[in-house]
Amino acid sequence: MGKVAWGFTCSIDGFIAGPGHDMSWLSAGEPLAEGTTERMAGEVAVIISGRSGYDAARAQRDERDEMTSEAYGGAWSGTEFILTHRPEELADDPSVIALDCDVVEAIRRAREIAGDRDVQIISADIARQALEHDLIDELQVFVAPVFLGDGTRIFDVPGGRRVDWELVEIYEGAERSFGRTYRPKRARTDAGTGDS
Repeated sequence: MGKVAWGFTCSIDGFIAGPGHDMSWLSAGEPLAEGTTERMAGEVAVIISGRSGYDAARAQRDERDEMTSEAYGGAWSGTEFILTHRPEELADDPSVIALDCDVVEAIRRAREIAGDRDVQIISADIARQALEHDLIDELQVFVAPVFLGDGTRIFDVPGGRRVDWELVEIYEGAERSFGRTYRPKRARTDAGTGDS
């Protein structure tokens, strides 16, 4: 079975989108090694997105460049779920499946479709909800050398919530963009190991 990954490029000051879901700042990012984007896209069968990001992408369609107008710069093909309380409003878009359900159900459905490939979450709010249920197996992070000052924060929990991560991989050819993979650091127990 594939994993559930949360992947994003962020600004140095911790935003994954600028004000109004502006994504033009991604052009400041360091280019990845040849083939990296295609390799990553090939691992993903299902993308789970949020409604506000979907609406912003449609509204900005004529303003966005090739890399930000489509997932993985157009290198990805698969199933995209949009979580929304108004799925009927997206009925005319055959490129997405609009779901009105909680994140647990959305991930369950996505995993059924994905099989041995991955489910990719690209919404900060949906990822936060998935973290509350320990449903994220991997965090894929890239950093663009830019400050945004405002926009959509990577992780925004009023009052705070600590989530620890452990480094799994540094993407070869993405060192300048700090390409890293982490997994959640979960409590480990020795129960049942036979140690005394």
